[in-house]
Amino acid sequence: MDKPRQGFAGLWNISFGFFGIQIGFALQNANMSRIFQSLGEDIEKLPGLWVAAPLTGLLVQPVIGHMSDRTWLGRLGRRRPYFLAGAILAAIALFVMPESPAIWFAAMMLWILDASLNISMEPFRAFVGDMLRKDQHSIGYAVQTAFIGAGAVVGSLFPTLMEAMGVANVAPPGQIPDTVRYAFWFGGLALFLSVLWTVVLTREYDPAEMAAYERDTIAEAPAVRALGSHNYATSLGWIAGGVAVVVIRIEFALLREVLLLGALLIGYGLASMLAIALARAGSETNMLSSIVGDFAGMPELMKRLALVQFFSWSALFIMWINTTPIVAQYHFGSADAASGAYQQAGNWVGELFAVYNAVAAVAALTLLPWLSARIGQARTHIVGLVCGAIGYGSFFILRDPTHLIASEIFIGIFWASVLAMPYAMLATSLPQAKLGIYMGLFNVFVVIPQLLVATVMGSIMTAFFPGEPIYTMAFAAATLLLAALAMLRVVPLTPAPPPRAAAT
Repeated sequence: MDKPRQGFAGLWNISFGFFGIQIGFALQNANMSRIFQSLGEDIEKLPGLWVAAPLTGLLVQPVIGHMSDRTWLGRLGRRRPYFLAGAILAAIALFVMPESPAIWFAAMMLWILDASLNISMEPFRAFVGDMLRKDQHSIGYAVQTAFIGAGAVVGSLFPTLMEAMGVANVAPPGQIPDTVRYAFWFGGLALFLSVLWTVVLTREYDPAEMAAYERDTIAEAPAVRALGSHNYATSLGWIAGGVAVVVIRIEFALLREVLLLGALLIGYGLASMLAIALARAGSETNMLSSIVGDFAGMPELMKRLALVQFFSWSALFIMWINTTPIVAQYHFGSADAASGAYQQAGNWVGELFAVYNAVAAVAALTLLPWLSARIGQARTHIVGLVCGAIGYGSFFILRDPTHLIASEIFIGIFWASVLAMPYAMLATSLPQAKLGIYMGLFNVFVVIPQLLVATVMGSIMTAFFPGEPIYTMAFAAATLLLAALAMLRVVPLTPAPPPRAAAT
């Protein structure tokens, strides 16, 4: 048996919740540096404050993926309980964030907001695979990407629209402008309602139906048993790496956020040792051993794509942290967060982000499918990565703020590709029974580079380019070129595009 083919309404309903989730992410990405600086934080310390976002994703996504694979709550289903719970928590965080009285409170709310968005977002990736037959995976992730782009456009533009309606865009020192405050409140409501749309208007296949549709079910025990045969050498390597990071931080007096990176490496090493010990003791159903076992046993295609994701999302996180300070300093002539010029730059960055997201929404439904049919999904992604490198590199050349629209067009093509192509390649090759956990583990390679940027980039900039944030764009362009090279190893593992009919 195969799953029923979804029509336009089905594809719409399956992914519409992502429209609201991305409004939340867009407000966070475009405005959190602005909020931190408005509350008085120095530019060199911004990456450390942003560390909450990748850290919560790193911890939340594999756990939620593992749990959602094993959940069934009757009419509410398998993935939808997580959509709904995350949306409620994220909406609350968006309503509270603009009222932050101090930097520490804003950082705490960013932590809560990002955790909540991840609770909703991670199961959505698996939801597309659950609901669609394999020959609809590409269009399913393309529609999801289109909603991501549309939601990001709305979230990015809302502060500018508020200013056009006469809402104050400048606030006294230590306060957040009303344009940002109203945008976050609107985003909270939009997020909740759009996720509720998907929850109400979709029906998940129950376990019996899924078993009839899928013939590649994989039992839990083999992955855990395989983990039990591992020795502790790799775990000790993670611990040694963490200790080395701590020593380097102390020796070179790097920013204190680097200590977090070392602690995480040590923590994973200890957790993997415990997971191996539990597996050896015959515990085949515990979450820790299951997650670590699945991580160790990732399919080869997933491993190679993970390296590509690592480089790709390093570049994206650099952009989200630094675009507002860069545009304010180099294109609007002000690094003072309390100045009108800086706040104008913040609004313009929102518009630029809207451009790249609008381009992504269109490219996901037009350019990417056209390219994929001719050169394959893997080569299409290489094209997208090179476009991103061009977009970031152009920030060094363009000085007129309006000319940055050209940069965002290239970045938009890259954004569409990174949201659609890797997931479409994965969904067709992964076993349905573990789609949630594998998607969660794959997204670890989205958050690890963000964590590295948040902990290391501040130290690099302070040591070599103090007060010159534009050089972060050089790092972003270089990492995307590395990602494009890494994709060359993925090409042989992906199917070639079907032959085109000969002209008659």
